[in-house]
Amino acid sequence: MAYVTTKDGVEIFFKDWGPKDAQAIMFHHGWPLSSDDWDAQLLFFVNKGYRVVAHDRRGHGRSSQVADGHDMDHYAADVAAVVAALDLQEVVHIGHSTGGGEVARYVARAESGRVGKAVLIGAVPPIMLKTDAYPNGLPLETFDGFRASLAADRSSFYRELAAGPFYGFNRPAAEPLPAVIDNWWRQGMMGGAKAHYDGIKAFSETDFTDDLKAINVPTLIMHGEDDQIVPIDNSARLSIDLLSKGELKVYPDFSHGMATVNAETINADLLAFVEG
Repeated sequence: MAYVTTKDGVEIFFKDWGPKDAQAIMFHHGWPLSSDDWDAQLLFFVNKGYRVVAHDRRGHGRSSQVADGHDMDHYAADVAAVVAALDLQEVVHIGHSTGGGEVARYVARAESGRVGKAVLIGAVPPIMLKTDAYPNGLPLETFDGFRASLAADRSSFYRELAAGPFYGFNRPAAEPLPAVIDNWWRQGMMGGAKAHYDGIKAFSETDFTDDLKAINVPTLIMHGEDDQIVPIDNSARLSIDLLSKGELKVYPDFSHGMATVNAETINADLLAFVEG
């Protein structure tokens, strides 16, 4: 397996598939998952001739289960370490949920020439938490509940998220997909509880307003209108107004996990943006 060691000694696992001279696309997973969550996109784009790169965030998947550094600044620095090690140029960065926040923080600070485009899918920016600047955000008690559930019984908490709101399987007309639920749970349990616990603060309390304003590459925001994890009115519909080169694509009835359960639609739209 391939790893990059960061400046603070963390081993970051990554996948690097496809021709090394092809256009590179880097994928950034959500909490508390791993690069495996991008299987449908990695296979789609590598079969189209692209170079695809995806890493496991520190404390997640196969990366080091370290106790510290579970914040957006470290996440972005870890991305920069992978990009530098592979010497990637003009990359299209695609992030889902927490990974969308990671993309925003990294792209806003990236070295010149490293980034070509960005995509935020069901992403947490500008901020999930209710603040004076964003009074319609979610209350702190919501995220305290996540932390309490994780600490009490992480395995059951993850199973309930995957079987319920994450993919919209709790909707009356939904048909739950047991294998998808199992795969979500598997990925979550691969990571470290400390990283996941601290990561709740990172994805909920980080304010990406300035990052979004600083992004100067074409950026596509994709969001499901029935996203129960990151409500669209608190995220995508606010983020689009902060981007100088942004485009918003809304998917009626799609869930937070639309890149998996609606992969055919999402992949086609991603390809159109990458090639556009």
